[in-house]
Amino acid sequence: MSSSPREEGRQSQAPPNSNTQELFFNSTQSVSPGNTSVNLVLPVVDDSSSSTSSLEMYDMEPVPAPYHEVQPHWFYCRRATDNASWLPFSREDSDKLERACDTAGDQEEVVVIAVDGERYDVHVKERKCYAVYWEQAPSEVRRCTWFYKGDKDTRFLPYPEDFSKTLEEAYMIAVTLDEWKRKLEFPTGETVILHNPKLIMQYQPIGMQDEWMTSPSEQTRPRTVKRGVNNIFVEIPDGEPEKVDHLVFMVHGIGPACDLRFRSIIQCVNDFRSASLSLLASHFKRAQQDGQVGRVEFLPVNWHSALHGDATGVDEDIQRITLPSISRLRHFTNDTLLDLFFYNSPTYCQTIVDTVASEINRLLILFKQRHPDFSGAISVVGHSLGSLILFDLLTNQRSGSEARDGVPSAEPRHLNSLEQTLTRLGLQQYLDTLQAENLDMESLAMCNDSDLKDLGIPLGPRKKILNYFRRKWLPEDCKNGTVRLAPGLQVAPEVNRDGDGNQFSEVNQPHFHRAQSVTSAVDYEYFDMGIGQTNGSIAKGQVSIDYPQLSFQPQTFFAFGSPIGMFLTVRGLKHIDPNYTFPTCKSFYNIYHPYDPVAYRIEPMIVSEVDLQPMLIPHHKGRKRMHLELKDSLTRMSMDLKNNVLGSLRTAWQSFSRLPVAALPPLEEGETTPERNLEETPALASPSVVASSKEEEKSADFWTKILEWPRALNLHYFQGVCEETESSESAEQSEHPEIKVGMLNGGRRIDYVLQEKPIESFNEYLFAIQSHLCYWESEDTALLLLKEIYEKLGVAFEQPQL
Repeated sequence: MSSSPREEGRQSQAPPNSNTQELFFNSTQSVSPGNTSVNLVLPVVDDSSSSTSSLEMYDMEPVPAPYHEVQPHWFYCRRATDNASWLPFSREDSDKLERACDTAGDQEEVVVIAVDGERYDVHVKERKCYAVYWEQAPSEVRRCTWFYKGDKDTRFLPYPEDFSKTLEEAYMIAVTLDEWKRKLEFPTGETVILHNPKLIMQYQPIGMQDEWMTSPSEQTRPRTVKRGVNNIFVEIPDGEPEKVDHLVFMVHGIGPACDLRFRSIIQCVNDFRSASLSLLASHFKRAQQDGQVGRVEFLPVNWHSALHGDATGVDEDIQRITLPSISRLRHFTNDTLLDLFFYNSPTYCQTIVDTVASEINRLLILFKQRHPDFSGAISVVGHSLGSLILFDLLTNQRSGSEARDGVPSAEPRHLNSLEQTLTRLGLQQYLDTLQAENLDMESLAMCNDSDLKDLGIPLGPRKKILNYFRRKWLPEDCKNGTVRLAPGLQVAPEVNRDGDGNQFSEVNQPHFHRAQSVTSAVDYEYFDMGIGQTNGSIAKGQVSIDYPQLSFQPQTFFAFGSPIGMFLTVRGLKHIDPNYTFPTCKSFYNIYHPYDPVAYRIEPMIVSEVDLQPMLIPHHKGRKRMHLELKDSLTRMSMDLKNNVLGSLRTAWQSFSRLPVAALPPLEEGETTPERNLEETPALASPSVVASSKEEEKSADFWTKILEWPRALNLHYFQGVCEETESSESAEQSEHPEIKVGMLNGGRRIDYVLQEKPIESFNEYLFAIQSHLCYWESEDTALLLLKEIYEKLGVAFEQPQL
């Protein structure tokens, strides 16, 4: 086998081709097989060589123990756009591959080993690794024993298997004969020197050096060669538990990239899965040791490639009308932001929803085939636009008896004969045409407009037939006049069908396709889900399409950075009925970052009379982040200081308000006040006397109010503020745990907010875009999912001690 271990644009560092070399371990002669001369001698080492003389101390070490065969470990190659990296399999998977390699031998049959949680299959003889659940180019696999590291390499890279075998043979003879300082010269000009068991170097010929290397010291700098995976620094991952407790499907948002590193949904879900495995080992350690906890499987659902693929041709149509200026920005807009507009189009919305539902059903079938003993529940996760897709899909699911009524049963419902139906419609002249194609009532209900047109039926009779079946087989909850199907949509009698009329069962849902593109007026009427809202149902404003059915009932729906609240408001829905629940899903969590510009809340649409703060998601290490704890401590200190100051001022004002109010001297018997004189003798009083009396009265009232205002201030301000503070604290303590936020999440809270990082709190605008893409690597988010999943399984959560 001849292949290069890494393609990094430095072809000069590729190891020599082992198929063109032969080594002969005879230290006294030179052998020339054919045109190739490979010498193995005791070389005269140049004393001026800095790389060798600096390591002469290794030559003085004692001879190691007798030869032992090297322990191999299997690696796989992960290629990126500009480089490739070799990563090790887990020890469990490597042992399985080694056993399969030993037993396969020279057998001709294909040997396939499932690795990495059975998400990949390794063809042992082909040395290729294939993805199971998604489309991905096959990666190279190697049985590695020898490794090298160049001056610019950050990690040790494996040699090709044939070259490693040659080095192992040379090492075995050197150890057996105790002859070191052997110099192996290769036809390519490269040289490997076995100084001792711990010092083996590979030298590049001057002609093969990189063009950037100009100094003599750089031209003679060798590679370090190591034998066995135990002698190099490499992090071998832990194996995954075979038992799967829960299955989660994750739907991405707009665009093909899911984070700032422009990684695909597959890579982001891999990171989320790795975070969940580490959290299971730390936060469910006891349950994992007792065998109560296995693992949670996360599978990506990709719909972007189907929308922008050759089947729809939308990219070609958009490219024809795209301006040539600022091409990169326009390409980004066409590939990413236009997904929002596509979802609001009835044609492409149908494609997106059908792709998501059929992909989820397909993945579930594959998963059950590879895990036949799986009996756990299933949840769904949507990020950004993906959460809105799942929300619309879940609002249009049929539950229980409705789902059973929507699939064919063993007892067919009563159907009028074809002749009776055509006679009722006044179309009996087309009876012979339909009977010639062996069409009965059930098959006629599966036909669409193009099928009837191919039979030669004119437009008018076609519309009559389609309208008859549309009204006859319309679901009962859509017969109230609130539903009008968009042109091109076919409603089949109590069965799930695609646009071509193919009939499907409830469990196995294949791909759904639209019959033809809609070119007539778009109908945006909505399906009334019957939840008793006066201003329209939860499905108000949805594009009128045929929503497919999932082959399972999700346990929980998690929304990451979701714009669901905004879209519902734009559709005209101002309030969600507190009694509303998804037909097939009983739990719903809206998780968002506080700086996420795309995220919106859900709870204010359910409980509008109470200003509820979102639930703060705890840090996975316990407690709050340091800057949030400091902020809370300062807030409490300021409140305590305010209460103490107000209390001191209130005491002072109360003491001051107890001072006697100034009043006129007490009246003696027989004396009268100016007011009394004015009242008793109004006619006898002169104008000057009346004016002076009024001035004395105003003066007395003025000083009375001046001396009484501290008491009024105490009663109306200080006492009111303290009572308000006390009442708010008591209300917060008593009412907060008792609040129920509708039935969308079973009466529990819906909105959950992450804690921002300390560096993010300095400038929330700077980290806005990153905040929308942080969920895939958020350990706090992964822990919330695990706690919700295993809480329903009765598994206790334990916070590790720091």
